Amino acid sequence: MKKTKIVLSLILSIWFSNIYAVKTDDVVVQKLTKADFYQKIMDLEKSSNAWKYNGKLPCIVDFYADWCGPCRQASPILDELAQKYKGQIVVYKVNTDQEKELAGAFRIQSIPAFLWVPLNGKPTTSSGIANSKEETRAMFEKMIKEILLK
Repeated sequence: MKKTKIVLSLILSIWFSNIYAVKTDDVVVQKLTKADFYQKIMDLEKSSNAWKYNGKLPCIVDFYADWCGPCRQASPILDELAQKYKGQIVVYKVNTDQEKELAGAFRIQSIPAFLWVPLNGKPTTSSGIANSKEETRAMFEKMIKEILLK
């Protein structure tokens, strides 16, 4: 009887963990460390004079901090847009508290700040969000269409 309960508990645990598991394919926004940035975006130490993007899709790099209210407001909008434009763009996040050197390399002085990186050409930076969720989404969509997908 005791073994049956243990086996049944294990089966139920596995079943419930599979139901509620988050698949890595569903994760669209990726957090970057400095090493990740150098690999996926650009190695700033090797190519300090000329911009050479390493990615295969245009991207947005969101420079944020966990304590920042506007950053927390922008985050779900970026999540939605990353899902909407999946396969067309990539959205990355860089925590400025943890990656101070990387934030400094882009002269990030206020957050949220965004680096809009097209496949060809130089990146564009912007900072801040609009007054509402809808206006912020529209602002981001405009940047995606005009800079990343043109």
